[in-house]
Amino acid sequence: MRIHEMLKDGRRTNCTKLARDLEVSTKTVMRDLACMRDQLALPAEYDASTFSWHYTRAVDTFPSVKVTERELFAVLVAQKALELYKGTPYHDQLAQAFEKLSAGLRDQVSFSPSSTLQNVSFHHSGLGRADLKLFEKLTKAVNESVEIEFMYRKLGQKNTEGRCVQPYHLANRENSWYLVGFDQQRRALRNFAVGRISGVVLTTRAFVRPGDFSPESHYGKAFGAFVGSGEYRVVIVFSAAVADQVQERFWHESQETKVLTDGRVQFTVQLGALDEILRWVLGWAEQAEVISPKELRTLVAQRAAATAEQYQITPRKRGR
Repeated sequence: MRIHEMLKDGRRTNCTKLARDLEVSTKTVMRDLACMRDQLALPAEYDASTFSWHYTRAVDTFPSVKVTERELFAVLVAQKALELYKGTPYHDQLAQAFEKLSAGLRDQVSFSPSSTLQNVSFHHSGLGRADLKLFEKLTKAVNESVEIEFMYRKLGQKNTEGRCVQPYHLANRENSWYLVGFDQQRRALRNFAVGRISGVVLTTRAFVRPGDFSPESHYGKAFGAFVGSGEYRVVIVFSAAVADQVQERFWHESQETKVLTDGRVQFTVQLGALDEILRWVLGWAEQAEVISPKELRTLVAQRAAATAEQYQITPRKRGR
């Protein structure tokens, strides 16, 4: 890369000067130049009349990676998937990163993906929204380990309240962004939905993130974004009609599936709370039956009964 930087603006140099500047042997420089010319297809050429190396044409980018057509296609598919996140955090930065990647690959693979990419599409429902400027402040606070103050609105409430937090981590769970941090007032680790955070102020108070913190352990018993402190072994039996759908997807780190003799599937997870698994089970309707714990089975029965009552149709009285 440094040799490329020296040659790309049209300058000439020789192996002795390069070896001295790079603090390597002249043989190493010669091997590198040969690699640039023969393997990376850079226009590096030796001029015997001046005993120097130079580029025979302008070079905009350094081809630092060799990729196959399949690998390039994978990058382009990922770029297409990024379009789903327009207006969300990181979109602009990722778009720029993809542009730099593709710019460095243009001269290496001849590939026209326009028609092929029409056969690939992506869809996610319920993508969470977040203010980019606010998100950038949170990112800065997490990366620099400084305390922040902000206003927060709890779920289902209209009023906001002030919080002082040591931010540990930003997580995307269930298509929404969450800030994981130590709440100074409550002296406990808390999750904050980024969409309900406002008025972020970065303080000058630095902190040290605990060495034993990790997002994997923090969310280890969460089925979605909510982290509970309970210990629940959840067992659900799914009908044979949806057995494939349950088994072909990854739902949780602790999940275990077992095919029963009649084609049904037993699904087991270890969780710290029941709220999110409750909503998930209800979404399967009559195709899922909770076996344990008893609390979850009762909650499902109550919600199902309330839903059925809500949708009861009162017969109209016939007019005379």
